[in-house]
Amino acid sequence: MAASAFELLAVGVGGHPALANWATVFVAVCIQAMPFLVLGVLVSGSIAAFLPPDAVANMLPKRPVFAVPVAAIAGVALPGCECGSVPIAGRLISRGAPSAAALTFLLAAPAVNPVVLVATAVAFPGHPEMVLARFVAGLVASIAVGWIWIRIGHEDWLLKARRPAHQHDNRLDAFTHTVQHDFLQAGGYLVIGAAMSATLQTIVPQRILGSVASLGWISLLALGLLAVVLAVCSEADAFIAAGLSQFSLTSRLVFMTVGPMVDVKLIALQAGTFGRSFTLRFAPVTFVVCVLAATAVGLVLL
Repeated sequence: MAASAFELLAVGVGGHPALANWATVFVAVCIQAMPFLVLGVLVSGSIAAFLPPDAVANMLPKRPVFAVPVAAIAGVALPGCECGSVPIAGRLISRGAPSAAALTFLLAAPAVNPVVLVATAVAFPGHPEMVLARFVAGLVASIAVGWIWIRIGHEDWLLKARRPAHQHDNRLDAFTHTVQHDFLQAGGYLVIGAAMSATLQTIVPQRILGSVASLGWISLLALGLLAVVLAVCSEADAFIAAGLSQFSLTSRLVFMTVGPMVDVKLIALQAGTFGRSFTLRFAPVTFVVCVLAATAVGLVLL
């Protein structure tokens, strides 16, 4: 009976191109993000179990304005995706790290790590300047958002992340409990974000892309919004950007800068980790900063 039900479902999806496209995108986003989400929760669990509560705060400069660029540089060294950086940032905040520094790390880690830069070089073999432009734009955007958070951020928006963790008798229990908790929470919101991405990609006509590519400044904003909708993992978005050949290099730089920092699945993950009050403010600010940073860098380097 189960086999018959599966066959009926397969036939039903195959008979509806829109539904088949939705299912393909949904599964692709989940599969693409899941390994990095697992890596992120393993690191998060390690922080909770093996790192003393005040260790993170002691490793960073005392003044947040200096802690932000240090956190951005630390993010460069982590070859992970945005799905993994969210639980890590949440755990850093719960461990006493300055929120501005933790959020800077959240943005920098998936945007300018070595894996992403190598992928960009492979995707744009005729434009090596794209690698430098992506690195500079991502680093500038993440630091700028961190500094902005110092001025406008409220700790009340992060109360969900600052809730005290449950105390365990030994480190293995603490590690296991944290990994299970963060994976179930982040994984659930990843599924929600993947569903949103699949829905938006299915209902937006592809011909719209060609019509806006020649609209100058509007094309920059259009590709920024497209990055939010597509929700492609940062290790793969350069190949999609390379395929958007009708757009300028600066427009495609905007796409690759916005994507790792603001997309529908990332917004869902942030809402689950930090709360909706935080996400409703953080995501729009990050989007605007990313577009401005990528545009400025593109005008200079591209």
